[in-house]
Amino acid sequence: MVELVATFRSHVFSAFPPHLLISHANTLPSPSTGIPITVAISAADVRPRAAGRKAAILAQCLQTKRNSYQIENLTTWLLKQEQGGNIDAELTIVISSISLACKQIGSLLQRSSIINLTGLQGTINVQGEDQKKLDVISNEIFSNCLRSSGRTGIIASEEEDVPVAVEETYSGNYIVVFDPIDGSANIDTALTTGSIFGIYGPDNQHLFDIEDGTMLDQSKKQRIISVCQPGSNLLAAGYCLYSSSMVFTLSVGKGVYAFTLDPTYGEFVLTHKDIKIPKLGKIYSFNEGNYDSWDDKLKNYLTHLRQPGSNGKPYSGRYIGCLVGEIHRMLLYGGIYGNPKNKNSPKGNLRLLYECAPMSYLVEQAGGKAVDGHHRILDIMPTEIHQRTPIFIGSPDEVEKLEKYLA
Repeated sequence: MVELVATFRSHVFSAFPPHLLISHANTLPSPSTGIPITVAISAADVRPRAAGRKAAILAQCLQTKRNSYQIENLTTWLLKQEQGGNIDAELTIVISSISLACKQIGSLLQRSSIINLTGLQGTINVQGEDQKKLDVISNEIFSNCLRSSGRTGIIASEEEDVPVAVEETYSGNYIVVFDPIDGSANIDTALTTGSIFGIYGPDNQHLFDIEDGTMLDQSKKQRIISVCQPGSNLLAAGYCLYSSSMVFTLSVGKGVYAFTLDPTYGEFVLTHKDIKIPKLGKIYSFNEGNYDSWDDKLKNYLTHLRQPGSNGKPYSGRYIGCLVGEIHRMLLYGGIYGNPKNKNSPKGNLRLLYECAPMSYLVEQAGGKAVDGHHRILDIMPTEIHQRTPIFIGSPDEVEKLEKYLA
């Protein structure tokens, strides 16, 4: 009889929830017949089960709360990449030094109007462009951070005439190319700007000391040879967006990850994991002020974009005037960006080494495409360090559609 009651109790507990057992502790319907049966059930039988459920709920709440405080910053992410064998310790240091430069530049941009850093510097860069004050300052910040890292051998900037050998660190192996301020025309109006960088592998044969002027020209040639590599040789590339948030977006050849600066801690925190660009998009970004100087085939393509699609709506036109801003939006929402050649710029406007190759690397890592109209951007072998190129970049299906029009 005792065994029968024990067996029935186990059935009761499995058939009815604890709140029902507590409210009707002595008279319960039979699970099979529905006939009321009197069973002796003590509070001791119910409390352990209820307490167990409460403990499980409490543990789940604590785990949820703990997860809300668990953040992964850029340093932690880089260390994980290093542990996974995706990058080495020296590349980790180089990327960290770039992120530090971006924090400094972002801080100056936020206070530029207050500390009188708007307007022109009064100098002209190697491309014949008027330099903003922050163009010059940001270039120095980038260069100093890379030099002090002790891991870079050659740095090449859009603002410099030739690549610079880092004299303090002959043991440094990495070659870094960068545009310190992309979209600098937006600075005075507090609109979107950014920094772009690309990192190439060691090229030790071209790193040597310069002891006299007779070797200077030869040294320049050697450094230019080191820097003039196709984008397919990139080991890492990224950008930093300076806007309502500061976002550091990076790829080391294993997908694209974005880190947003938390001003409370001063740390870049992982906010976008393994970004994948949509295959299609409904946004196109071209500077249509140059429309009349473009090729007729390209004009036909743009006419197609302005026609209502299957949903009855045409593509939306957006143009920020900052490559970083255009690419950042495209990575998240898809679409296509174009900066074609025209009658005034037959070779295109954007620099291959400092802008097009790093951005193409990022977009391809996210599943997109980047071409100059006929060739893959990452396959182009630079012959000049400030070489320009047309570029069409974005969602794979959108770029392929453009290529059909240009064929």
